[in-house]
Amino acid sequence: MGNQPSSPLPPSPSPTACATCADKQSSAEGTSSCPVNPRYRNPAVYNVYGQRINDPNSPLPTSPLQSIQGTNMLDPKNNMPLEPNQLPCPGQRKPLSTERVASTIPKGGTDSTWLFPSPQMVFNALKRKGKGEDVIEDDMDGFIAAHNSMNEATWQRVMLWETLHRQECDYPTLLRFQGKPHDLSPLARIRNLLGGPAPFDRHDWIVDRCGHEVRYIIDFYFYDDKAGTPEAFEIVARPALDSFGSALDRVKMNIYLRFAEWGLPCPITGHSGTVAARQQQQQTHGVGAVAATQPTSGGSG
Repeated sequence: MGNQPSSPLPPSPSPTACATCADKQSSAEGTSSCPVNPRYRNPAVYNVYGQRINDPNSPLPTSPLQSIQGTNMLDPKNNMPLEPNQLPCPGQRKPLSTERVASTIPKGGTDSTWLFPSPQMVFNALKRKGKGEDVIEDDMDGFIAAHNSMNEATWQRVMLWETLHRQECDYPTLLRFQGKPHDLSPLARIRNLLGGPAPFDRHDWIVDRCGHEVRYIIDFYFYDDKAGTPEAFEIVARPALDSFGSALDRVKMNIYLRFAEWGLPCPITGHSGTVAARQQQQQTHGVGAVAATQPTSGGSG
């Protein structure tokens, strides 16, 4: 996902079609293309490195990174390069594509979607992080497919949580994100202390809920004993405990899940538990499309 011009979304549907926007969003088929009321959209636009690119208070129209472009320096805020590196890395034996594929994940502050990194960008990132010793150029097509599918599946999990707020916002967008591969979340630390594996990566995703920023914590797991099956990957996404509302969302979802397991309607709302059933199904069946590829690095850079 990137800091270049993103892919435009399809033409906006009619107001009648938008009445069912929330239901379309929470489906596994994809993301709704209903427009966002500008009054409730965060005006900030960020690139893949968490840097705002349309700051009205910026004194100069030129990039503040101009003096250090090409140095491959890391931004301490998100441990990502200050500029996307599309050049072949030292020792590279074959050329790699620099083409970037559009995701279905809506980009905050725009009418577009995020772009996935190119094979060259991911290859360079693996080498930079010291996780590419066993990765060769011929591996990149499969790796990119796994990477992109993992991010799409992550957004679907975030969207399931967001259905708890579809009355207040029927079109959340991904505003920015940050990779934290070396920071164990509290939940991941507890699972690890209890004998479970540590996640191979962690991300924090900031969602624009129609003007309200909400942070999600995502832990990515891979199970060697299930390699080659849909259950090999696990994505654990949940709202960070940054507010009482996020804590309440966790309580609600856990209640929905338990009652869905028992085949009972939710005691809070009386609903049949459709959202919880989808959450359960995703947790049970894993990522599916990426299960046959073992990760050698974290990151949806």
